[in-house]
Amino acid sequence: MSFEADLETIAATAAANAAEVDRGTFPQATLKALGDAGLLGLVSATSVGGKGRGLAEAAVVVERLARECASTAMVVTMHYCATAVIEAHGPEDVRRAIAAGKHLTTLAFSEPGSRSQFWASLNTAKVDGDHVRITGKKSFSTSAHNADTYVWSSKPTAGGELSTLWLVPRTTQGIRVDGNFDGLGLRGNDSAPITAEDVRVPQTARLGEDGAGFGIMMGVVLPWFNVLAAQVSAGIMEAMVERTAKHAGAGKFEHAGSTIADLPTVRAFIARMRIKTDQTKTLNSDTLAAIGGSRPDATLRVLESKAAAGEAAAEVGDLAMRVCGGAAYRKDVGVERLFRDARASLVMGPTTDVLYDFIGKAVCGLPLF
Repeated sequence: MSFEADLETIAATAAANAAEVDRGTFPQATLKALGDAGLLGLVSATSVGGKGRGLAEAAVVVERLARECASTAMVVTMHYCATAVIEAHGPEDVRRAIAAGKHLTTLAFSEPGSRSQFWASLNTAKVDGDHVRITGKKSFSTSAHNADTYVWSSKPTAGGELSTLWLVPRTTQGIRVDGNFDGLGLRGNDSAPITAEDVRVPQTARLGEDGAGFGIMMGVVLPWFNVLAAQVSAGIMEAMVERTAKHAGAGKFEHAGSTIADLPTVRAFIARMRIKTDQTKTLNSDTLAAIGGSRPDATLRVLESKAAAGEAAAEVGDLAMRVCGGAAYRKDVGVERLFRDARASLVMGPTTDVLYDFIGKAVCGLPLF
């Protein structure tokens, strides 16, 4: 089957399981389908058995999944982000396992002490012979109970204010996942706090040089995460437009012989939803073009993409609920879950407000940090 045909089949699996995932079940069936089709290894190099694709193709996968199940799309987003780091700096055996669809990975950056400023780690890593001992807490990590490995940040072993990244297996002694996720939206993404208590890993588990974590976060993770998170928002928005328009066309005022869509105000709301969605998708496409072409404005576009998409998705969600009225509170109409899922992008680090500050600095010619 072609990439497109595989993706449509997997999207159908995501759709069939979306309600159960929204009740808090991890999307194992869809992830297995992705693994079997080689799409968990989409961005793994062909030399280790992967598809050898890049961010643009990952963006297509994530957006399509998000139309059916944003929780699944977020799990895959984090997997692709972590895989990009592992491809550049990780061991071959893990790279091959990811390429084969047998290994799920994720990021473990955000901490209670630095909150949404994920680049600032307070975790410590102390040298112990040819190993290091990592101690600290992560406030949230997607796929916390289910990932095979975490791309984990700590302070450098040599000291300083930057960071170092490590590949930490979930089953390592001293790793503890605390509780289960019970949030407003993205309820099946298994986001939970993780504690590392004197976790011992070999120094070969380091991803990049000691102290190079900040550079990897900004140069690799931030572009991948922002673009893919913006694509999650775009997929949610596309689904909200489709389902809202369907409801408006089918909902009748039987006494008047008209539909909800016959109201000019309703059509105007749906038009605004369509415009916002198309604007988001256009900015996302231009961001990918800027990255692919190494354009001077690539960093600005990366910063803008997630901020703009998150704000737009929240607005489109508000309009969807407004058009569908009281029926929107019912799950069968199909917009209530999307409305909740759309909110997540606003508060995921880097948050929209942090991104606005970065964008303002970039436009004013000021350093971001």
